[in-house]
Amino acid sequence: MLIDDILSKFIGNSPRNYYSFETFILNLLKHHLDSQNKPFTISDNPRMPGDAVAENGFDDIEGKTIIEIKLNLDRVPPRMFVEQFVSRLHRQEIIPDYTNILIINGKPISERTRERIISELSIFSPQIKIILWGPEELNKIVSKHRKEANKIANNLFSLRLENVVSKEIRNWEEEREERIELLIEAYKKRQFSTFLGAGVSSSAGMPDWNTLLNSLFVSYLTNEFNHTETISDEDIKQIVFRLNDVDEPSALMAARYLRKGLTKESVEDKLFINTITDNLYKLRDSKKDISSGLIKAISNLCMPRQTGARVKAVVTYNFDDLLERELEAKSIRHHSIYTENELSDPDELPIYHVHGFLPEDKTKYTSLEKSTLVFSEEGYHQIYSDSYHWSNLIQLYNLRENNCLMIGLSMTDPNLRRLLDISARNMEQTRHFAFMRRLTLEDFAYSKPEKGKERKQIIDNLKGAEQFLNRHHKLNEELMKELSVTIIWFNTFDEIPTILNRVNNE
Repeated sequence: MLIDDILSKFIGNSPRNYYSFETFILNLLKHHLDSQNKPFTISDNPRMPGDAVAENGFDDIEGKTIIEIKLNLDRVPPRMFVEQFVSRLHRQEIIPDYTNILIINGKPISERTRERIISELSIFSPQIKIILWGPEELNKIVSKHRKEANKIANNLFSLRLENVVSKEIRNWEEEREERIELLIEAYKKRQFSTFLGAGVSSSAGMPDWNTLLNSLFVSYLTNEFNHTETISDEDIKQIVFRLNDVDEPSALMAARYLRKGLTKESVEDKLFINTITDNLYKLRDSKKDISSGLIKAISNLCMPRQTGARVKAVVTYNFDDLLERELEAKSIRHHSIYTENELSDPDELPIYHVHGFLPEDKTKYTSLEKSTLVFSEEGYHQIYSDSYHWSNLIQLYNLRENNCLMIGLSMTDPNLRRLLDISARNMEQTRHFAFMRRLTLEDFAYSKPEKGKERKQIIDNLKGAEQFLNRHHKLNEELMKELSVTIIWFNTFDEIPTILNRVNNE
């Protein structure tokens, strides 16, 4: 098997193809250096230069060597590649320790690109030898280890996971620090967007999806039985909760069911929207501050600077107007966009409500009835099936043009994952970030806490459970990397505002 046959597996420039190619090269080189009894270390720090280090060189390359792997160098302007690489070298202050920089590229390297990269890197560090490999050099390694190369190429994903889990387990909080530094760097570039989900609104006491659906079920049944003396309000609540226990309908299907039940055909949209809006704000937990620490931290990120706004847009999947209220309180100019005809001024922060907008005070806004409310199956299907729906185009634009931070999202929504997959097709490495809650051993291996009762251990082998969780989290990281997303883990939701404030202040 020659490198051309292997490269045919990596058509396109998506993170998935890049990481598959990287896995192939790293495992091939490891085998090659093992055959020479030479040390080979794979880097596990995204802020370190290079993907691996050959401490004593190999073949005719003498001395300590940084190895950088790219799928297609011609896609990136040489100066940009050099600047990014050099910034990582600067960050670690390790240049004198290295004799060589070996750059391995999956595609043939044009002479122009080759000359510019060598010239740019040599100016920065004339004492270090710059070596560039393309398919021709890789073929020489493959031809020496044909059987192993074929084995690696046919087991790329399992080897990728093996590489991840076989690395020395590092403290995840230390790894998070490195990722937060990358997030800060992305924020400073002023090409930054935030994507907000239900977790943001929940921090201010807004109801979760199931609570809202239950309330709407009660509203529906109350309408149905308002002339029946045999069924009380308490009976209706019991019926609703029991239905959810025994039936567990899909949330979108339940919403569709409710939409048909709550409204009459002639006034369906207006009545349904008013019912949702009333229940949405009525159910807010008033014990929580409507300007939660998380909402304040997000609004602080949006504050304009002398050098201009760093956050270019907010994409929100929430119906409420809580962020708008906070921005207004801080006199941050913004514009809520919820239809395809809305446009913001250049000095306004656009807030795109891509699943619809239900402000508590409707008098402040116009054309709310034209908003596509993605509450039930109909709305979801409309957006999912229409590639050119304005909300899809807005999300795609931000995902392609900006570094995006996902806050309060579970990252399981099929349409968002589809858009991430599309936008990642021309990116080799991750450029977005997502806050995700980490499973703790206590929550995983013990029963849920109940008032007045001790938690019961439900998994006997705690060490095995801990090892599984480490691999589970690493697997999630690898899968999200294929969508160009770096996970920033947290244990409690209170950690997110602290991190956001740090990003803003630094």
